[in-house]
Amino acid sequence: MLIHPWDAALDEGEWRDWLARHDFGQLAVNGAPGEPPWVQPLHFRYEPEPGPYGQALTHLARPNPLWRDLERSSAVLLSVVDDYVYVPGHWTAPDGAPSAHGTPTSFYAAVQLRCTAHIVDDPEEKAELLNRQVAHFQPEGGTAPVAPGEAPFGRMLPGIRMLRLEVTDVRAKFKYGGNKPADIRDRVTDRLSDRRGPGDAAALAHKARRTPGAEGQVAL
Repeated sequence: MLIHPWDAALDEGEWRDWLARHDFGQLAVNGAPGEPPWVQPLHFRYEPEPGPYGQALTHLARPNPLWRDLERSSAVLLSVVDDYVYVPGHWTAPDGAPSAHGTPTSFYAAVQLRCTAHIVDDPEEKAELLNRQVAHFQPEGGTAPVAPGEAPFGRMLPGIRMLRLEVTDVRAKFKYGGNKPADIRDRVTDRLSDRRGPGDAAALAHKARRTPGAEGQVAL
């Protein structure tokens, strides 16, 4: 992922805060030599500790075909992308130029976690990690805890394997036109506000947060 200086995270807190609110991504696992990687969509729980970058918790069904290659190579990448919008070219034309000469682009936020994958098969540890993952998505409760050998989920526990993804490096990108002149940034902000399409409010919030003095431009 190419990250220009103007698209880089402002600080570590920016990507950590965003990742705390975005918990669905794609796990890329190295395939066999000569084969493409596996790419598995999944929910995950991100935890800021242990270590400098924290860890992610997830689980997959035991019959999943990626386990063999994951056991062969534990280096994986968890990719999370959201808050994306398409920006039409006629929004970005320089002043004085024909609108048709503007360059179309995309705005988006992306965080890529390089991880060492640890497979967890011990029933007690597996249940504990799974309960933590469920608690992230259901803080209000409402689902019985998992316990080995106990109803209602104990009999299903052998059918899954947990993954503890130890994060070893992070690449974060927030591409929201930070390299554009102020007049074009303002024009795009106005157009996003008028369009009110899917993702436009999130894109506006990112633009305002990353542009000094633009805090009043996020309302739709």
